[in-house]
Amino acid sequence: MRALPLFAVLSILPLALPAAAHAATVTVTVRQPDGAPLTDGVVMIESAAAPRAVPHGPYAIEQKQIAFQPHVLVVPVGAQVTFPNRDTVRHHVYSFSKAKRFDLKLYGREDHRSITFDTAGVVALGCNIHDSMSGFVIITATPLYAKTDAQGRVSIPDVPAGNVTLRLWSPSIRNSGNTLSKPAVVPPAGYATTLTIQR
Repeated sequence: MRALPLFAVLSILPLALPAAAHAATVTVTVRQPDGAPLTDGVVMIESAAAPRAVPHGPYAIEQKQIAFQPHVLVVPVGAQVTFPNRDTVRHHVYSFSKAKRFDLKLYGREDHRSITFDTAGVVALGCNIHDSMSGFVIITATPLYAKTDAQGRVSIPDVPAGNVTLRLWSPSIRNSGNTLSKPAVVPPAGYATTLTIQR
């Protein structure tokens, strides 16, 4: 393949620059009704200018100390998630969720099973042997997502400037789908907001 002449390269570069120049960082702080930070909430930003999320993996939810770890995992549509058993007892992982129904029959220590999550939505996990075990897989089509940290905060870079929709998911939210939505306009300089869950 022939190399492009120098003037052609220079004429292409300015066309590529505005996209990067108009990407901003969005910071969201999530509070509970009493003002305490909300951890393990999932913030997703939907933008018509954003590319579709692509799985990069690997993704895993361990069964460890009779619990799903992490308790909440966020993955792009099409991601394959492995469920390794790190306990000395057997587990039977399942979900009846609309986004993905599955049933991983009993398996023991250091064995694993995998599931591909091909539809956006929320998948609640359970163990047929240990009723106390619960977890969630959040499957998203947007690449702009993050889980809130111990301070209830996320910082999401490379958000296209312009109109977006902020979506917050948490099992603590009593709205339909355990989700809050908020329209926003992201300026090139960045955007910050606080979302408070209502009782």
